[in-house]
Amino acid sequence: MKNRTAVERKSERELLVTRTFNGPARIVFEAWTRPELLKRWWAPKSTGVLLLSCEADVRVGGRYRLEFGHEGSKPMVFFGRYLEVIPYSRLVWTNDESDDGAVTTVTFEEKDGRTLLVMHELYPSREALDGAIAGMEGGMPETFEQLEELLVTLGASVGRS
Repeated sequence: MKNRTAVERKSERELLVTRTFNGPARIVFEAWTRPELLKRWWAPKSTGVLLLSCEADVRVGGRYRLEFGHEGSKPMVFFGRYLEVIPYSRLVWTNDESDDGAVTTVTFEEKDGRTLLVMHELYPSREALDGAIAGMEGGMPETFEQLEELLVTLGASVGRS
């Protein structure tokens, strides 16, 4: 079953991205919180940008740091801290790399072995959201498709264990 990623501006400062994934919330949540799994899906492959390094201390007050880039170029660095971590159901983190960084909330709601993922981003200003929305509309569908592909692999390996 092909799932669609919806990217929607909810207000002057809010962006909502939704998608249903074919997999249980536990596995989807782990794909968002384990650095070795994040590295396999977070950067859209069509751009040629790689997730060069990923550190995530996924607990309230814990920090994360992601470095994206092309081989041999100066990386783009994204970092922040986790404000809320409820295993298999909710993550909230800050994006502290600039004054325009959003607070991101991701919820995972499982029903019949599938997970509705809702990613809500609250930006400090309309201009900050304006600067981010094109990248989200262009990159998130591909990124979430890569996550779906990873979930198939993870589901198969979980089923054998």
